[in-house]
Amino acid sequence: MPLVEIEVNGKKMSSEVEERQLLVHFLRDDLNLTGTHVGCDTSQCGACVIHLNGIAVKSCSMLALQANKSSITTIEGLAEDNKLHPVQEAFKENHGLQCGFCTPGMIMAAVDLINRKPVLNEKIVREELEGNLCRCTGYQNIVKSILAAAEKVQA
Repeated sequence: MPLVEIEVNGKKMSSEVEERQLLVHFLRDDLNLTGTHVGCDTSQCGACVIHLNGIAVKSCSMLALQANKSSITTIEGLAEDNKLHPVQEAFKENHGLQCGFCTPGMIMAAVDLINRKPVLNEKIVREELEGNLCRCTGYQNIVKSILAAAEKVQA
């Protein structure tokens, strides 16, 4: 089996992986980072969003081997020193979740969005979230959470 060398949430590691193993399954099954969810198996829902070298990607759409020599951040690595990331905090404060299944992917997509776009409004946030599905909400509190986080992060 091939070896993958990777940095995940600030920790360098190496592991043998099956050649066809998806990155999402490597994270969940091999590294026990279960905050990254598998929601659709078709790359449609965004529950599996992580950051690969600082960019949001759907981890169900790539092989673990494709992440070799990369740096990954999952939802578990977003908080620092037991302090929630501002986007996590905003989701908590603004009730941006219901069942919570889509929340890790939404938060990871939101962090990427805030980092990429210096100015956000409701229309931009809704357009950017098209690749992330929530089956419980009307997205209103998710959008509210992202806009509140953007104000804090970009201030």
